[in-house]
Amino acid sequence: MSEKYILLVEDNPDDELLTVRALKKNNIANRIEVARDGQQAIDFMFAQGEFSSRDPLDLPQVILLDLKLPKLNGLEVLRELRANERTRLVPVVVLTSSNEERDMIESYQLGANSYVRKPVDFDQFIEAARQLGLYWMLLNQTPYE
Repeated sequence: MSEKYILLVEDNPDDELLTVRALKKNNIANRIEVARDGQQAIDFMFAQGEFSSRDPLDLPQVILLDLKLPKLNGLEVLRELRANERTRLVPVVVLTSSNEERDMIESYQLGANSYVRKPVDFDQFIEAARQLGLYWMLLNQTPYE
């Protein structure tokens, strides 16, 4: 079994930095891979393009997926992940600033495991990242571990 890691799919550099810092501040020491657009996330997960040398069987413990992404949006990424036998069961947490109810409904319809709105307040964001990290990295079990 390879080491547990997180795939963060986030195009906003400030949100990326905040998320990574929040996880590290809460002693989530696992590796964090970052994809900065939807196509890069798909390429990473399917070991294609710039990630073609990556082992496609080395799956993240959880994917933290923003919805508002360039190239492919988060819902399109989720749709592709759930359509593939190998990636169908990888836990996906939609981590977004969207307040649109239709985004939440569609995320769950496409197979998201959780939907979390990014708190605007820094301390609340740190706490949300702590809870996400603890649950998905320590408590949750995946079938491919």
